[in-house]
Amino acid sequence: MASRRNFGSNWWARRWLDVLESFGWASRLQRGRTYARQGNVLSIDLAPGVVNAKVQGTRPRPYSVKIKIKPLSDGEWNRVIEALASQAAFAARLLAGEMPEDIETAFTGVSLSLFPRAAGDIVTSCSCPDWANPCKHIAAVYYLLGEKFDSDPFLLFLLRGREKEAIIRALREKRAALAGGGPPLPVKEAEKKEPVAEENRFPPELPVNLVEFWQAGEGLTAFQVKMHPPTVPQGVLKRLGPPPLGRYARDFFQLLNSYYQEISRRAYELAYDAGDGDAANSSHAKP
Repeated sequence: MASRRNFGSNWWARRWLDVLESFGWASRLQRGRTYARQGNVLSIDLAPGVVNAKVQGTRPRPYSVKIKIKPLSDGEWNRVIEALASQAAFAARLLAGEMPEDIETAFTGVSLSLFPRAAGDIVTSCSCPDWANPCKHIAAVYYLLGEKFDSDPFLLFLLRGREKEAIIRALREKRAALAGGGPPLPVKEAEKKEPVAEENRFPPELPVNLVEFWQAGEGLTAFQVKMHPPTVPQGVLKRLGPPPLGRYARDFFQLLNSYYQEISRRAYELAYDAGDGDAANSSHAKP
């Protein structure tokens, strides 16, 4: 590992470290920071509600570190998912793989917390002889967790008991239900549905009127479409991620991103005839 490293470059990683320091662990964490920067954390594995790590100390054999944080129950996660899905901005950013800065409000709004609330919410152990808790080995793992949260904020959810894929799937289902579509029927229920009669499958024929055939009705002329920039810029590309093109992936992704922006800009111009004030204003927005 690198001899010099920074921790907490994103807000959620800084928040993680701030929470730990609020428990009165600042001086002990500082000792662990040095250990982490020196690369003494040999391995770190996350599972729902638990972290296992190996930390090299002064002895030849690495110490075993275990950190446990009580996961949220299924019922508690359901409340969180409902709160997240009810806010379009939260759902859009999470579905695009981003962490909203005010996501904690979704947890506190249902009387829960994303981060530990007290030192007693964290149970730790280390095979070293140091009686202090956290010892420098546990503290080093805390810092490495912050680094991992920097690169993948969804690991915070894993530490609270729910994997990224499960959260994304639950969000999509909840958003579909809120939109009126509802979740898909189970196969057995779908089979119970009576088949639609063949004669009812097609709408009734419209009356033939050659004079008005090419004319729009009054309802259509009154219908207006307004285009707005999405909540998450380039959300589709971010959700898909870099293509599997090896060393060319980054360059191709940047090129695709530039095309995406240009096509979106042209779509705005075409939608507003490229001449009125709305088009001029919308062309400066980042879709």
